[in-house]
Amino acid sequence: MKKAARLFDCMEIQAKEPRVSLLNAKVNGDWKAYSTQEVHTLIYQLAMSLLDMGVSQGDSTTEGRDKIGLISNGRPEWLITDLAVQLIGAILVPLYPNSNPKELEQILNEAEVKYLFVSTKELCGKVNEVRLNIPSLKAVYTFDQMEDCPNWAELFKPLQEGYREKLSKISDTITENDVTTIIYTSGTTGRPKGVMLTHKNILTNVMASGEVLSQIPIEQKIALSFLPLNHIFEKMCTYIYLFFGFSIHYAESMDTIGANMKEAKPYIFTAVPRLLEKVFEKIMVQGQKLTGIKRKIFLWSITVAEQFEINNNNLWYKTKLAIADKLVYSKWRNAIGGNVKAIVIGSSACPIKLEKIFTAAGMVVLEGYGLTETSPVIAVNHYQKSGRKFGTVGPLLSGVQVRIADDGEILCKGPNVMVGYYKNPEMTAEVIRDGWFCTGDIGELDKDGFLKITDRKKEIFKTSGGKYVAPLPIENKMKENHFIEQMMVVGAERKFTAALIVPSYTNLKPWCKQNDIAFSSNNEIIKDSRVVALYQSIINAFNPEFNHVEQVKKVTLMPDEWSIESGELTPTGKMKRKVITEKYKAEIDKMYTGEEHENPSLVH
Repeated sequence: MKKAARLFDCMEIQAKEPRVSLLNAKVNGDWKAYSTQEVHTLIYQLAMSLLDMGVSQGDSTTEGRDKIGLISNGRPEWLITDLAVQLIGAILVPLYPNSNPKELEQILNEAEVKYLFVSTKELCGKVNEVRLNIPSLKAVYTFDQMEDCPNWAELFKPLQEGYREKLSKISDTITENDVTTIIYTSGTTGRPKGVMLTHKNILTNVMASGEVLSQIPIEQKIALSFLPLNHIFEKMCTYIYLFFGFSIHYAESMDTIGANMKEAKPYIFTAVPRLLEKVFEKIMVQGQKLTGIKRKIFLWSITVAEQFEINNNNLWYKTKLAIADKLVYSKWRNAIGGNVKAIVIGSSACPIKLEKIFTAAGMVVLEGYGLTETSPVIAVNHYQKSGRKFGTVGPLLSGVQVRIADDGEILCKGPNVMVGYYKNPEMTAEVIRDGWFCTGDIGELDKDGFLKITDRKKEIFKTSGGKYVAPLPIENKMKENHFIEQMMVVGAERKFTAALIVPSYTNLKPWCKQNDIAFSSNNEIIKDSRVVALYQSIINAFNPEFNHVEQVKKVTLMPDEWSIESGELTPTGKMKRKVITEKYKAEIDKMYTGEEHENPSLVH
């Protein structure tokens, strides 16, 4: 074939080397494999039905082309819908399943979505709450069978003679510069913005990122997918799999990832740091249950992993690593199928401690960096040792340019940079200047060309004394302690820096047991003087690593973990600082009432 220019060109490549299990998902508790031929047939059938329903390219402008909405977790149906929409020149508008009805209404109206596909009864109900307020919406179809909502199965009709010619007549007019999707950012602040991405934006990222992943030594091209597919990180990686001959297995849910990994035996998967934190927590819980020599070996292996360095050729350390691998790390790998070679991490900063531990255990962590607006990858660590550095997000992706502005902001230019924000030229002009996209992140390029992220420009705050504090490095460093689950540094226009901390109750409970402290509830345990002293000592140990104004003077321990469901985290696990600040205003204010002394203290 000619050089791929559109995302759906992956279908022609797949047709030449068909697989019996291109896509795989659980149906009624058992894995169902969709062959290349089955997937392609379903794509063609859906595309023809959409044409029959009046979906069209319109006048070929982004505003004039029909929009198809999609709200679902990752599953084969998501990808089939995406490719069917692409083939007929319409534009996919995917949304997060946990979006609230008001947000759904806003996005569906702004994009003037014509038809909507949802996966579950719950999502259908959520849409029905606001459906009367969305005049453009003609119908809603569900992937799951239910009585009171049309099922997408009714759209799959036998293909009539000439269907390929009819589809080709349309798809041949689609160019690499046509917008293929509008992805609304979850946003840590403010109203979601519709990022317009072309085939070229995403495909150049797919090809360059695929070259990086091709370094990974795998015997079978099997990937597990569980992150939201409407997030550009997972969507782009999915197209790497489709262009480079992988089979994709979709996890049933976030709760079943471990079991699904054991069954699918993937060699690679993508994740966010929060997931790695949870996996490591489970490892620690199991390790803490051990006794005697087994417990000592487990704890020793953790210490060995924490000391891992990429280019450490010390023979004694390599011997210890090999012993730890045989006795401990091999069991970790076997628990998730035994084949995982690499974990690609994105969305937010990954603690270096976790990178070292998983990499030492033979599951190389490849942290990358990017934004929805950059399709998304700007830089990523490589599998090869020369292309990896802890504490960085790796070398720049091929074809991507970066320069650091005078104020430290990372500016990006390349074929991956979005067209702009949908129906928002003013905001587009604010972030794209002379072809350079302003990321809003602060960073630096080291002498070897590795990019390091130091903070978010909007998150840096000024104390009442006029001193600037970058919260992210403080949080990331202190979160290396396994007793700290989550942390948010505060202090804007205040006299000193303080923080809210969510303890790692998974690790705190066994510590309490070892120290004869009764663990009645989270609310009660954070008031115990011995627990307070523990966190006091943790803060005291870290503070000397920061300058005076950055040192955390007071801390409030929180009883409940911040989550997507409770509203403190975005769908990709980033903290919504504004939401947390408003929600816990009383707790924050309490840290700044009364005597504001210099010594750290914990407040309840």
